[in-house]
Amino acid sequence: MEQRTKVLILGAAGRDFHNFNVFFRNKPEYEVVGFTAAQIPNIDGRLYPASLAGEHYPNGIPIYSEEELEALIEKYNIDECVLSYSDLSYETVMHLGSRVLKAGAKFSMLGSKQTMLKSTKPVISITAVRTGCGKSQTTRAVVRTLREMNKKVVSVRHPMPYGDLEKQKVQRFATIEDLHKYNCTIEEMEEYEPHIAMGSVIYAGVDYEAILRQAEQEADIIVWDGGNNDMPFYKPDLSIVVVDPLRPGHEISYYPGEVNFRMADVIVINKVDSAYPEDVEYVLENIREYNPKAQVVFAASAIMVENPKIIHGKRVLAVEDGPTLTHGEMSIGAAVVASRRYGAEELVDPRPYLVGSLIETFEKYPNIGSLLPAMGYGEEQMKDLEETINRTDCDAVVVGTPINLARFIKINKPATRVFYELAEIGKPNLLDILSDFISKV
Repeated sequence: MEQRTKVLILGAAGRDFHNFNVFFRNKPEYEVVGFTAAQIPNIDGRLYPASLAGEHYPNGIPIYSEEELEALIEKYNIDECVLSYSDLSYETVMHLGSRVLKAGAKFSMLGSKQTMLKSTKPVISITAVRTGCGKSQTTRAVVRTLREMNKKVVSVRHPMPYGDLEKQKVQRFATIEDLHKYNCTIEEMEEYEPHIAMGSVIYAGVDYEAILRQAEQEADIIVWDGGNNDMPFYKPDLSIVVVDPLRPGHEISYYPGEVNFRMADVIVINKVDSAYPEDVEYVLENIREYNPKAQVVFAASAIMVENPKIIHGKRVLAVEDGPTLTHGEMSIGAAVVASRRYGAEELVDPRPYLVGSLIETFEKYPNIGSLLPAMGYGEEQMKDLEETINRTDCDAVVVGTPINLARFIKINKPATRVFYELAEIGKPNLLDILSDFISKV
């Protein structure tokens, strides 16, 4: 046999494993020496298990920190580094590429043809151009609409395998007990629980071909519920992509969000109620230039508050979705919008009260500002979040996360939740588009 091409897969515990499974796993001409990990805390230092890695990797595959990149290329004489994670600015992508090229390896990416699996059932994908655009609420709206049309819908969520990879090969969530069965983190529960609350089934895990084949057995239609701004793992028959006019221009300056933007059949411009009209128009101009065939749906992110009285006239701490504030780079979320709308006297800055891992989070993402990201990738982060909230000198806590944090942490002051759903404006809307799609499949 010719010498194998030595590969490092650069990832963040998601797309990287998928790329390995569908492209590299069964190809003896490649030797995947390791994965590197970024974005998500505490996912390096693990092993991609031999049971998932296949016959060419009887000892499994180690997962290293991306900080070791140059040293790994030199130590293992790496030939090629394959970028396999998402929501990266083009500047970040090329800084990473320059590190690889300077160290002597090839820098590459895999495309949709190499990585999208074909389903036997119709697939509708919901992705976005950035983290925090409103994918989840759009997915829920699509699922509700399809179910009202008497279709059996099963959703498959972009991976978040932060625990035991072997046990997480295929995960099916239909009840709250399933969340405990798989020892889900806050970050995972934020995505799965809203589907369960709707009475809908959602899958996730590590091996997405095995997941797809199981999901197909109980579905009329598969809905791909995307993560970050990654491309779908399944070849869509209808591609719905969400854009955010609060971040105009990001739809053409982040990887692989622009890929989604260009391939979309339908583009949902969300948050038009809180964006400047000129920013909405800028996004529309980019649609006309980069994807003029896409249908455009306008929408607002409708916000509802559990107990507005807790907010009015109070000094409040706004707790927002973690990834949206960190690598999503948003400086505002549902908790802030609700606090302002319902008359908070002040948004309290949590930075003087941070403890443990949250100190590191703010050092890594200094632009978070005076909001608190609900980091919950593990028990340590959940404890740090609880202590930080309880140390903060405020009158009340406004929680803008998709799940009820009070179920997992004890908050020592009045707290209220913020809910948000997609509210479509004008025509066409999702019902029109989905009705037309169903009539053709």
